Amino acid sequence: MKQFRFKIIIVLGAIALSLYLLYPTYKDYQNSKGISEILEQKKKEIKESEPNILTEELNKRIEAIEDSIKVADPSIQETQQKRVKLGLDLQGGMRVVLEVNTGKLLEKLAKDPDQTFHNILRESQQEAALSDESVVDIITRKFQEKGIRLSRYFGTVREDDDKIISDLKSNAEDAVSRAMEIIRNRVDQYGVAEPSIQRQGTRRIIVELPGIAREEEAKQLLQGTALLEFRLVKDPEFTINVMKKVDEVLAGKVVNDTTKADTSLVSADTTTTDTTASDTTQKELTEEEFKKEHPFFATAMINPESNTADAYVREDERNKLQLMLSRLEVEKVIPNNVEFVFSAKPIAFQEGKGIYLLYLVNKNPELTGGVITDANANIDPNTSAPIVSMTMNSEGSTEWARITGANVNKRIAIILDGVVFSAPNVNQKIIGGRSQIEGMDDLEEAKLLEIVLKAGALPAPVDIIEERTVGPSLGEDSVNSGFTSIVIGYFLVALFMILYYKRSGGVAAFSLVFTVLFIFGVLAGFSATLTLPGIAGIILTIGMAVDSNVLIYERIREELATGKTIKASIDSGFSRANSAIIDSNITTLVTGIILYQFGTGPIQGFALTLMIGIVASLFSALVMARLIFDYMVSKGFKITIG
Repeated sequence: MKQFRFKIIIVLGAIALSLYLLYPTYKDYQNSKGISEILEQKKKEIKESEPNILTEELNKRIEAIEDSIKVADPSIQETQQKRVKLGLDLQGGMRVVLEVNTGKLLEKLAKDPDQTFHNILRESQQEAALSDESVVDIITRKFQEKGIRLSRYFGTVREDDDKIISDLKSNAEDAVSRAMEIIRNRVDQYGVAEPSIQRQGTRRIIVELPGIAREEEAKQLLQGTALLEFRLVKDPEFTINVMKKVDEVLAGKVVNDTTKADTSLVSADTTTTDTTASDTTQKELTEEEFKKEHPFFATAMINPESNTADAYVREDERNKLQLMLSRLEVEKVIPNNVEFVFSAKPIAFQEGKGIYLLYLVNKNPELTGGVITDANANIDPNTSAPIVSMTMNSEGSTEWARITGANVNKRIAIILDGVVFSAPNVNQKIIGGRSQIEGMDDLEEAKLLEIVLKAGALPAPVDIIEERTVGPSLGEDSVNSGFTSIVIGYFLVALFMILYYKRSGGVAAFSLVFTVLFIFGVLAGFSATLTLPGIAGIILTIGMAVDSNVLIYERIREELATGKTIKASIDSGFSRANSAIIDSNITTLVTGIILYQFGTGPIQGFALTLMIGIVASLFSALVMARLIFDYMVSKGFKITIG
């Protein structure tokens, strides 16, 4: 045994290391099984106690219970991070194709854009959607066709078109690269295991998120531009007056077009009187008559007892109201420096429909999120509600103190990506550069917002142009089918080897088990991702692994035929087969490297397991099998080679 000590230590060390690396995978399987049993029991209990509970509410409670279990035991998350990662096709998840909106970027870069610019930009975007040509190339061509110099909207007067085009293309290219980096940062902070983020073409990004169960959260994470703005909410008197004029236009009544200059001059007393009159009219008119006479107030309802002019809008009427506000005759009576915006979340529910708030705010922000240096999600100790606390830099702190000091007893809306999260009243001047966002449903949503703010704002909006979801049940079926294929493949190969090579074939079949063990151990150790094509690579490895044994056994047969002893034949068979085995496996390994380097997605998964399998099969055939043969010879066991 002493002569085999070194080889035995190497083999046992490799087996022990593989088992150690695979233990978190086994532990995670046990944890998942236990959590599933608990959740099923809780679901059953909730259904028994509340038979009429809605499915959405039930799922929300179950998710909360699952989150609490994972938070209570940090080891669950730790083992999940160390397990063999499963790809999108094996554990389910989302595949999203994003497109960076270059048109919005150009609109942001343009100086003094007029109607001509907007028309050309819209035409360019429509044309770009039907071709591979970039928006920058199309818009520059259209400007040149109309004889308009690019310096009218971009760059400086002294710069020629070529220089401006080069800068615009550089900005568009940089926008995609920055968007990829920001999305990667957000996904990493969100905790997705082994995400795949790749660029496609000039403006598209492919994102694969294995294991994502909350699709809406994922889309918010990817699409949120993180454009944070602090805007003043208009006074109730001003807001009501604007709303009345909108209502009159929609009802077909004549309106004097004075809103651009003097809508703010309407007195509080007049507003109150008119609002009360409207309320009285509502009581006198039938519902249908009121909708006809006051189409705006029938959709955006005002609470006469409130000291604000925030309107209440039903979820199913939001689109209708937005269409009303986008009408040309309505836009004419809304001052240029204000706009209507909705709350981010419904504040209440009525007959299963969410009720949103509608605010009238300044178009230009008092401050933007560029001054935010840090964000933290936590629970407000006073209200027990989730909040996100923000810290500003020195410049932002100074501005925030000035803004709050000048607007005491007024409201400032905190707007993220065009929707209002909260609109608190300024009670006093705020110094130190600290503020907070409210309006989240739970701590998970607050943490999501924290991630988006900390990772930075996207340079341009991104649109989801393709979305594919793989359900966990489909992924589970793929896993079961894949491992069934591995088992069947192994038994067929092992059966052939045993029938053809007798006891030596049994040695090959035994070492093949450890080949598969080493493959999974390496995958776990390097945090690689196992995909369905990867399983195909393992199955191919099982078939190819015995090639080395076949070459060795045929050499041993030839040596035995010359009259050599079994020990001499084994020594000679292994030494003479080595060159052919190494040459054939190296060529396959090089092919795998090329596939991994230049392939994407499924091809990389196949190439990875194939390369790991080649190295593992070489170790099993040249080290493990040789050790077993040498041990059998030393102990005098009879060895048969077919």
